[in-house]
Amino acid sequence: MAPSSPGEAASEGSGLLSSSAFRTVPASADVVIVGGGVMGASTAFHLAEAGVTNIVVVERGDLGCGSSGKPIGGVRAQFSDPLNIELGSRSLRAYQEFRHRPGADIRLDTVGYLFLLDSARQASDFEAGVRLQNGLGVPSRMISPDEAQRLCPYLATDGLVAAAYSPADGHARPGLVVQGYARAAARAGVTLATHTVVCGLDTAGDRVVGVHTSHGRIACSTVICAAGAWSARIGEMAGVNLPVRPVKRQLAFTAPITPPAPRIPFTIDFSSTAYFHNSDDGLLLGLADPGQEEGFDTTWTPEWLELFRSVARHRAPALAGMETAGGWAGLYEVTPDHNALIGRSGELPNFLYAAGFSGHGFLQAPAVGEVVRDLYLEREPFTDISPLSADRFRLGAGIRPEAHVV
Repeated sequence: MAPSSPGEAASEGSGLLSSSAFRTVPASADVVIVGGGVMGASTAFHLAEAGVTNIVVVERGDLGCGSSGKPIGGVRAQFSDPLNIELGSRSLRAYQEFRHRPGADIRLDTVGYLFLLDSARQASDFEAGVRLQNGLGVPSRMISPDEAQRLCPYLATDGLVAAAYSPADGHARPGLVVQGYARAAARAGVTLATHTVVCGLDTAGDRVVGVHTSHGRIACSTVICAAGAWSARIGEMAGVNLPVRPVKRQLAFTAPITPPAPRIPFTIDFSSTAYFHNSDDGLLLGLADPGQEEGFDTTWTPEWLELFRSVARHRAPALAGMETAGGWAGLYEVTPDHNALIGRSGELPNFLYAAGFSGHGFLQAPAVGEVVRDLYLEREPFTDISPLSADRFRLGAGIRPEAHVV
């Protein structure tokens, strides 16, 4: 059965790692990573693999209990911004090799991503995106509504102008990714301090020198903020502005479908953000509620389903009446331009951050873990991520445009 509650969703990736609560934390560390989700776990793995020792990951709950606890996460390189394409594409390759490095089955299903477009403007924007993606090695293409329906038989094509499809995209299990990275990091000597809350940061001059936790203080040489929707709070402790807002997102699971549902792409009605794809013995259904207020509430509200059903009635009629078997609510970590914050603080050079991914964190996590490793080691990352500095908002450098936001 698909997970039907937040607890079940998060437990998939936790396993024995979630029981490693510490009565006290180590007294000192070279690196303290705040956040034990997919970004923190990826960063810990890549640092440890590069030979960095004495790393502590501090997580307030179980590993992956925040945004990374969602039952299924999309992986794609279909973006309109070259930097997002690069991060997504490199991460896709890492997920394809995940069984060998770090060594775990993440239930990667390369079913493709299918964006449904209902206006000439959308089609034009996505055509430009496809040209950019193709130039960066992504095998996306524009297709007709009829071809989209062949890929996803649930579709009604009325009102569709075109679709964008990339067969290399798909979905995997974030909890298993967190577990895979964390287990490999632990084998390399990384300390995973779960059920440990960060209460404050000590600074001296232009350096962070300590992290106060609910289980003691850790003197440290570097702090890396990978706290997802909670990153603004961690930044405030250091006097660093990380403009990240928490916004609830909800999804639901259908009851088991007999005969089994056809294998379909991760399908998104771009105008409404309604999406659906295979999940175990049924389908997963989702939609971003445009009226959702900011906040840390993750209560799943079944009434939300009517928003999805109202879209499905004309776009995928068979889904509108499907019986559901529970659902899940989690948090998006949203920035003003829906792009990530990745970089090094100008005020505190030993405070690094990777947050605010606005729904794209899981799919970019392997590449971002590499980037943060290289920032720490003061070597050139595989691509220039300086445009994603949090300073872009303070310095008026202009927002990063990204059209392919769900």
